[in-house]
Amino acid sequence: MSRKVLVTGADGFIGSHLVEHLLDHGYDVKAFVLYNSFNSYGWLDTLAPEKLKAIEIFSGDIRDPNGTRVAMEGIDTVFHLAALIAIPYSYHSPDSYVDVNIKGTLNVLQAARLLKTKRVLVTSTSEVYGTAQYVPIDEKHPYQGQSPYSASKIGADRMAESFFRSFEMPITIVRPFNTYGPRQSARAVIPTIITQLLNGVNEVKLGDISPTRDLLFVKDTVNGFLKIALSERTIGEEINIATQQEISVGDLAQKLIDKIRPEAKIICDEVRLRPEKSEVKRLLGSNEKIKNLTDWIPQYDLEVGLAETIAWFSEQQNLSTYKHNIYNI
Repeated sequence: MSRKVLVTGADGFIGSHLVEHLLDHGYDVKAFVLYNSFNSYGWLDTLAPEKLKAIEIFSGDIRDPNGTRVAMEGIDTVFHLAALIAIPYSYHSPDSYVDVNIKGTLNVLQAARLLKTKRVLVTSTSEVYGTAQYVPIDEKHPYQGQSPYSASKIGADRMAESFFRSFEMPITIVRPFNTYGPRQSARAVIPTIITQLLNGVNEVKLGDISPTRDLLFVKDTVNGFLKIALSERTIGEEINIATQQEISVGDLAQKLIDKIRPEAKIICDEVRLRPEKSEVKRLLGSNEKIKNLTDWIPQYDLEVGLAETIAWFSEQQNLSTYKHNIYNI
């Protein structure tokens, strides 16, 4: 893989960790962040000054074809992570998900075709599978759009596939399962639980606690991205990044309660319940393909990953940025 890389969505949770990982491995990183009037670079602003100085920042909007093309000029490898990801928000603003996730991906693909970009990695999500029809979920599992978010990601994936098949472009679809870790949005379940507990809440508000998830620590996720990019064998493939283990939301919540605030209890907040047919009941991913095509293996088990995550949230400057007392959609 060439040294000049672009990360879209670099200001976000996984994107900021990927930028760091690429810098640590000697890559020349350009970070595509969402333009805003505050000149905020999102989570990149929290990086050590020497790291931030080493990054070329491009402020723009993935929905803008011209800006996306300009960002990609002179780039050898594109890691496309920019997306709207919150499932509850997609219920009432589905148009935004089409614009960002499908059209934004199309902008990346069109620019890559024009510029003859050497590698394009398009980020998918385990949500495209919907509730598991069999486990472990491999890459041949059927797709099921159980939310406007997942439907938009299915659309983006299939657009990427079409560019590989129609134009012989060097595209890989990377499909992480349920990534967690420092900097994750409170729209995800682990930060939701941890921030309530660290703020002294005795009744942890959650929605349905029966679904199971395959929890992947963010450092394993970004290492998976790099391993996939380094292999020529992954071109034209769709590849899960998963631990091939599952835990229910209820068991996960109790595990965090035991570690942080043992006297706390879980209560059901009906506002947080998703429509019955929309809730993904079970996710357990197969990691056989990524292991066959690369030398990736997960380095973090759940205990170690949760410990690092709790430690990060326990720092007051980090915890204070989260609004634990509201339902973040």
